[in-house]
Amino acid sequence: MFLNRSVQQPHHNFGTKLPTASPNYVDLVRFLVQPFLESPETLSVDCEISQALNRVWVRIAFESTDKGKVFGRGGRNIQAIRTVIAAAAAAAGQSAYLDIYGSTTPGREGMSFDEDTEERSPPPTRREVRGNDGPKPIVKPRLR
Repeated sequence: MFLNRSVQQPHHNFGTKLPTASPNYVDLVRFLVQPFLESPETLSVDCEISQALNRVWVRIAFESTDKGKVFGRGGRNIQAIRTVIAAAAAAAGQSAYLDIYGSTTPGREGMSFDEDTEERSPPPTRREVRGNDGPKPIVKPRLR
């Protein structure tokens, strides 16, 4: 409470949201992916933003020789890149998707969802359960 009426009280209006600017996804992806590439100039980044759906599609392509470095062991690198992009999009009130193109072998990265489901093999059949009379595998202790 102010006793002096000549001092204006601050006007805080926390109910209104300020318009948030969309992050620069192209530069963000370049910053995250280029360190993994032997020839960074081969990186191609395309970004499509849907204002109506609040969704962002980022498509990248690079030399297939760098695929292992970009994906990392078990896909850890590409998952970390996707996490950073998703966090930047979430801060702007959007959802982001990262697609990878340019692989020489047909895989999930260069296909649409429909093509991927057509390429899948049927699920494996169940194996018969063996009784206890079958041979058991030999387990050797690990040496560290």
